[in-house]
Amino acid sequence: MAGSQGNSMLGSLGKLTELRQRIFFVIGALVVFRLGSFVPVPGVNPEAMTNFVNQQGGLLGMFNMFSGGALSRLSVFALGVMPYISASIVVQMMGAVVPSMQALKKEGEAGQRTLTMYTRIGTVGLAAFQAFGIAVALQKQHAPDGTALVYFQGGGFVLSAVVGLTAGAMFLMWLGEQMTERGVGNGISLLIFAGIVAGLPSAVMHTLTMSQNGELSTLRMFMVIAVVLAVTAFVVFMEKAQRRITVNYARRGGGRQGYQNQTSHLPLKINMSGVIPPIFASSLLMFPATVANFMGAGDRSHWLTILTTTLSPGEPLHEFMYGALILIFAFFYTAIVFNSQETADNLKRSGALIPGIRPGRSTAQYIDGVMTRLTTVGAIYLVLVCLVPTFLQNAWHVPFYFGGTSLLIVVVVVMDFTAQVQAHLVSHQYENLLKKANLRRS
Repeated sequence: MAGSQGNSMLGSLGKLTELRQRIFFVIGALVVFRLGSFVPVPGVNPEAMTNFVNQQGGLLGMFNMFSGGALSRLSVFALGVMPYISASIVVQMMGAVVPSMQALKKEGEAGQRTLTMYTRIGTVGLAAFQAFGIAVALQKQHAPDGTALVYFQGGGFVLSAVVGLTAGAMFLMWLGEQMTERGVGNGISLLIFAGIVAGLPSAVMHTLTMSQNGELSTLRMFMVIAVVLAVTAFVVFMEKAQRRITVNYARRGGGRQGYQNQTSHLPLKINMSGVIPPIFASSLLMFPATVANFMGAGDRSHWLTILTTTLSPGEPLHEFMYGALILIFAFFYTAIVFNSQETADNLKRSGALIPGIRPGRSTAQYIDGVMTRLTTVGAIYLVLVCLVPTFLQNAWHVPFYFGGTSLLIVVVVVMDFTAQVQAHLVSHQYENLLKKANLRRS
């Protein structure tokens, strides 16, 4: 009896070998990501760079959060995955408006490989441009104590910084793609998740220190905890929320039964775009503002200093543009990942229809109307989650890691990772049932 139980346990563990390998690969990739974030670009003073970023805060603090603290040390991973995300935005936008790019999207896997190549080329260009701007600007900057951020200025430093930062961005792009293919979940989202989570312990300790020093009252600290828990519960509820459209399937029955109607549902998520709109919006806002932040310290760049100030988190213009971009990208990305006409055609081919709606074009229009209303609700939900905690954070001076965007990314990525693991477990159980059924038949 005990031997049979041991054999069954070993058998179940053997069936989960692939899942274990995928999880270990993700863990290993995240370890590499964290180790790389401590490798500085040659010629940079890491301590002076950390003091400079901490003093600036604002956009640099936000960029530093997404890079997992790599920017504060100017490591080879300082650019993070933002160049790749920006290039993806451009390629996806062109794929929606340029006829030749639309044709590539319809070519299936071959067309997708071409679009991926375009995205990689764009990533190299954007990473090199950002690296060059940062390297040139750093030579003019000093830490709060007057220490220069760069040991040796000149063309040699600029060249090494451009090569190092660009290579780091390309490596993270490759690592994210490998995590998606050979791991569990979306690799790029997991890298951003790891960067945010890496700063959570220090943010918690900073908040506790503020409470002990009297800078943050006990009541406000408990209110912050309540807001974090409420936002987390709200995100989980909205991410699981669905609109189920009733669908009838007419199937031929045997004998005198004629046609038998079978009822099913077409599930449509309220937030079809996930965390992509906030990430896209943050990427677009951080790119020009970060360049302005580095270049705006001189007296000749007074207008850049004004631009940096107005685009800093917490400023009215930044919050307005951030919310507007989230709304735009929510509709844009939903239109990319969900095609109502294609869904209607699939229903028609499978002999399914929505009660009261004619198959074909009418069904597509009905589904499109439902998706428009759902996306409106989902976009408003994203704006509220990303902005409301930020308003509280600015009023109470809580660390940026408790902002709505970071909470949204952490919760959604964890939910997606858990769902992927459960899907692998279900698939293994299904394969086991099929094998047992085949053995019994034989």
